[in-house]
Amino acid sequence: MIKKRLPDIPLLKLTAILLLLLLPTATTDGKRPIATADSPIETGAEQVDVWLPLLRGKRVGVTANHTSIIGTRHLVDVLLAKGINVVRIFAPEHGFRGIADAGEHFAITTDAATGIEIVSLYGRHVKPLPVQLQGLDCMLFDIQDVGVRFYTYLSTMHYVMESCAENSLPLVVLDRPNPNGFYVDGPVLESNYRSFVGMHPIPIVHGMTLGELAGMINGEGWLRGGVSCRLTVVPCTGYTHQMRYRLPVGPSPNLPTMQAVYLYPSLCLFEGTVVSVGRGTDTPFEVFGHPSFQSCYSFSFTPASRPGAQRPPFMDTPCFGVDLQHFPIHEPVNHGQLLLQWLIDARQCYSSQTAFFTDFFYKLCGTDRIRQQIEQGMSAADIRASWQQEVETFKALRAKYLLYL
Repeated sequence: MIKKRLPDIPLLKLTAILLLLLLPTATTDGKRPIATADSPIETGAEQVDVWLPLLRGKRVGVTANHTSIIGTRHLVDVLLAKGINVVRIFAPEHGFRGIADAGEHFAITTDAATGIEIVSLYGRHVKPLPVQLQGLDCMLFDIQDVGVRFYTYLSTMHYVMESCAENSLPLVVLDRPNPNGFYVDGPVLESNYRSFVGMHPIPIVHGMTLGELAGMINGEGWLRGGVSCRLTVVPCTGYTHQMRYRLPVGPSPNLPTMQAVYLYPSLCLFEGTVVSVGRGTDTPFEVFGHPSFQSCYSFSFTPASRPGAQRPPFMDTPCFGVDLQHFPIHEPVNHGQLLLQWLIDARQCYSSQTAFFTDFFYKLCGTDRIRQQIEQGMSAADIRASWQQEVETFKALRAKYLLYL
């Protein structure tokens, strides 16, 4: 087991491979292994003996949210119990406790349980300010991602890395498995569509963990000015990219189930249209619909105000569309690729004079091609075929930074 600073990606990759070769696996369909009692996954955070010596006697900043858990305890609580001096907490979109709406801004607050100051890294300041890093000796990052380019925890990590690099502060990333890490799909981001929901030239579904992406961001010089972060990644053990890892806690208010997590890469594209994805219902990202779709679909849902979706689209208005709660997303024919047919069908059903797509759609896709292809009447298969060459090029680049088989 590695118990010192991990200096480079090759060493991390070798360690991960050796650990994986030592652990048996089981399969559900003869192809994709899952974690079992004989082959447990251990997250970076759970390897306390590895990262604790890196923090002893230091003043530590922690970038974390409600997914930063070790068993049933929050990482910050474990740090304090171990005598680590946690000076400041930095929180991504949805806040430290994970209950804020998507896109909701919140001010600097204090954690009621610990009395530690919480700095928001979403809204006006997405990047830690130099003054907020003063008095720190180290930054610890531990957040569960879902493996999709437009999921903003990746952007938060980028800015934390950049700020740490600019202020000579070492960063320790506690890696966690990617629940959508078993496939790569979608167009690679074009630089003119770069935004907080897409900062890197990677596909929509990139098939990497945040620890692996941190290595790629450093290695490819993607931080502003080409600076390099003093990075240590504590990798997971027992994990491979072929596994279907089930999250122990929902990563954000509107991804409460694994069905939603698996559907999210495809359904989130609707967020760049007039269509609702069920925010404000019991089944966000498991349904989609619009008030005008009654002629096409019989299923309906009515969004309402609730924690995590206080002002959802079409609040208190019936929406007609498709229920995907029981869609067989696990079947090989459906899983492992972006599913575009729902988007194509919804566009064909929409008859209003108001535009179906919004400018946000370009940012989510990272290109203007998909909108053009849909409006030109291209099939889902032909649209997916149009980006396969760039996906293969990315996979070749990705291979240099993988920590897991």
